[in-house]
Amino acid sequence: MKRFKKIKSKQWFFLGIGIFLAVVIYNASYVDITAEELKKTYANAHSQFIDIEGMQVHYRDEGKGFPIVLIHGTGASLHTWDDWTTQLTKSFRVIRLDLPAFGLTGPNGNADYSIDSYTKFLQQFVSKLKLDTFHLAGNSLGGNIAWNYAAEYPEKVLKLILIDASGLPTFTPQPPIFKMAKTPILNSLFLYITPKFIIRKNIEQVYADKLKVTDALVTRYHKMSLRTGNRKAFIDRAKTDFNLAEKVNLVKLKSVKTTTLLIWGAKDTWIPLGNGKRMDSMLPNSKLVILENSGHVPMEENPKESLEFLKSFLNESS
Repeated sequence: MKRFKKIKSKQWFFLGIGIFLAVVIYNASYVDITAEELKKTYANAHSQFIDIEGMQVHYRDEGKGFPIVLIHGTGASLHTWDDWTTQLTKSFRVIRLDLPAFGLTGPNGNADYSIDSYTKFLQQFVSKLKLDTFHLAGNSLGGNIAWNYAAEYPEKVLKLILIDASGLPTFTPQPPIFKMAKTPILNSLFLYITPKFIIRKNIEQVYADKLKVTDALVTRYHKMSLRTGNRKAFIDRAKTDFNLAEKVNLVKLKSVKTTTLLIWGAKDTWIPLGNGKRMDSMLPNSKLVILENSGHVPMEENPKESLEFLKSFLNESS
């Protein structure tokens, strides 16, 4: 009888654990959100969609003057440039877009998220908009795409702005979110279990001042990650092997002759300042500006300060 009660209590224990885990998973799980549903909140009167290789690419084209194209980083969207755009549209035509795998644009049908693929995509995009020459700015992944594009199409880019750009080995541990995306089982769970606190944690890692990480900011990043297909695309992107590309691209990086401004957050833990200094030493026509109180996304965390350096750079004669 005692043995029966012991077995029964164990069963109840494991049942309780199972119910607890089910509740945790249910509360932490988020179903995909369609692009149409997200448009209600994150598209506006300036939002346009253009077909590129079967993707409906979300972009905004605002202001008048010489064009400047803005490219966001991994996990972000064109909204990361909101504050810059408000000021830049007073003097420039500002064009920003959601890259394939992110934002309202969503996944690429061929699941190719290599830098080469992104560079070709950017050329298709600017060709469809009939842009002959323009300034080009990119943050993180967007910076990597930007300098590769400038190397491939030097005649197109008048001035290049790289903000905590990737493309060089960091010699630091990868952020946890990228490790998770590369780890079997964990990356499968990520397709169905995407807690908001994980998104908040990632944003806090790229900000120097965590107090600037608002609920609205976290909600936007989180909902964009839930856009149908974006979670799978993030995993596909994270699995891309950059080791060989990084070695080859050192030659390509040094070939970029475009006048370049490097803006770097001194407190960037994802792509540390040392990378900015190395990149500056390799580019023949560059200057490095260090923002002491910024992390990985200075244009979002400290838009006013970073924008002052950008305006000064754009106003300089080439």
